[in-house]
Amino acid sequence: MTDDSTPAPRPRRYRSLPEKLGSAVLGFESIVVFLAGLTVYGLRALPGDIPAWWAVIAGTVLLLVLILLSGMLRYRWARVAGWIVQGIIALGALLVPSILLITLIFGGLWAYAMVGGAKIERRVQLAKNDDDLPS
Repeated sequence: MTDDSTPAPRPRRYRSLPEKLGSAVLGFESIVVFLAGLTVYGLRALPGDIPAWWAVIAGTVLLLVLILLSGMLRYRWARVAGWIVQGIIALGALLVPSILLITLIFGGLWAYAMVGGAKIERRVQLAKNDDDLPS
């Protein structure tokens, strides 16, 4: 026998393609950015009298910010913040030039997720709306 008093499970929220792709990009990038912070620490690449352990702090903060943003991409402000964080990571290339490679790879993936994903999402929505029209 089944109990009809239990409510039906709530349907899952629809996640757009930019949200899905962007969260994957930010999730993987968070790991790489933390490792870049460890690299800056190991190379003692911070300018002036700044203690090297600040590189680990910066890598950890960026890791946490990227993980938080990956879960909040349904909001427009989080997508804008993602672009800003990409710029902050690019500034790390001033300390260690190989961080430019991280910027190019993940920045390109982020741009594709946001721009290309939105374009594909619009096409899917248009096709879906065309299917809903009566013949």
